[in-house]
Amino acid sequence: MKAYDLFDLASRNLRESVLRNGLTTAGIAVGVASLLAMLSLGVGLQQLAGKRLSGSGLFDTIAVSPQRTSGRDRGGETPHDGEPRILDEAARQHIVRLPNVVDVQPEIRFLSEVRFRDRSHVVSVGGLAPSARDNEAFEKMQGTFFSSAAAREAILKNELAKQLNEGNPPAVIGQELVIRYAERRPLPPSTPADSESEDGSAAGDEDYGFTVVRREEKLRITGIIDNEPYGGMRSSSRAGVFIPTQLAEELNIMQASDVSGASRTGASGKTYASLMVRVSDPTKAQAVEDAIGKMGFRTFSILDASQGLRRFFTILDLFLGIFGSLALAVASLGIINTLVMAVLERRREIGIMKAIGASDKDVQKLFFAEAGAMGLAGGVAGVLLGHAIGAAINFGTGIYLQRHQLPPETVWAAPLWLIAAAISFAIVVSLVSGLYPARRAARLDPVQALRYE
Repeated sequence: MKAYDLFDLASRNLRESVLRNGLTTAGIAVGVASLLAMLSLGVGLQQLAGKRLSGSGLFDTIAVSPQRTSGRDRGGETPHDGEPRILDEAARQHIVRLPNVVDVQPEIRFLSEVRFRDRSHVVSVGGLAPSARDNEAFEKMQGTFFSSAAAREAILKNELAKQLNEGNPPAVIGQELVIRYAERRPLPPSTPADSESEDGSAAGDEDYGFTVVRREEKLRITGIIDNEPYGGMRSSSRAGVFIPTQLAEELNIMQASDVSGASRTGASGKTYASLMVRVSDPTKAQAVEDAIGKMGFRTFSILDASQGLRRFFTILDLFLGIFGSLALAVASLGIINTLVMAVLERRREIGIMKAIGASDKDVQKLFFAEAGAMGLAGGVAGVLLGHAIGAAINFGTGIYLQRHQLPPETVWAAPLWLIAAAISFAIVVSLVSGLYPARRAARLDPVQALRYE
């Protein structure tokens, strides 16, 4: 039997029992809509979580710190002498040269006396890299971000801006702010006469250090933010005043790591408590993290903490798919019932087809075509119904969030691959459901079928 004839016969048979076939197709549509709505809800929630976490600037960032103990720790390897490797400028430059690394910035946060007009406050000052501009904390900031990587500018937390100018916090934008800090100034090279200690022993290479000088720097306030950058998960983000990281490095502001680093053997240069490594693509973060771990440093990224989150969404998608498939399973019973009744009603037609030369395989193909047509029609209708349900969910969620003074979010999302999978699944279920009626119709004896009244 040709494909055109098969399609024509299947279409005609479906049109003869419009109500019954329509109800069966509607059952398939409801099942597909239920399946699509539930799975799309899981996809939407997963995309929302990924969007929020990606906007926080954490997925593409790796925190690097020195080993605290000898031996292996999180994949890191210490030198053969057992001494942890020092996180200094040489190590920083080594990390910069790794593939897929965009930039490497130190974590800078220090206490400072901040003076605005005639008022002084002691607050924490944190450094921000230029890439922080894309962080979600700056989406609704008042004012602007830093004009350059080393600009003499500052961004304030809203709480501090209220303290500086209680009447009108935004009025501080464009005003001058003075910060006082401790500058780390290295000692000049020692002379041979100075290289001998009080007890007469030679200090040699151990004679190094730095002095601390009190400094002031005038900054222009450019913006005010309400939330902590990076969700407060970085030490530098938990501050009241933010300045460019490059500016903080140029000012040579003393850090707590300078004191601990100076006590280590061989730490004659600048050391870092931690470095934030930004990669070009979150998918490359694991490879970069492994490479840094082999250098002998401790690493941490949000990917380590999100393993459980991804597992949760996988299980959620599984259970949503199971519950959504129940309605489609019920619809498959309707397909079986419809086609079995069609076999009983069309016994004479089947007998005539077999009497004029139709094979058992041709009869099976006819019933499979009818089942597949109902599955296709039900799948398309179910996708349209599922989209209507999704639009209602997003609309209702938006209203609910707005009533709680929150921005609207998309919690239901149906990607093309999920739509195609839902329609394909409906067709497959329909074909499986039509297997028994098709085999029953193919086994009919043409003589007995023609005698059927």
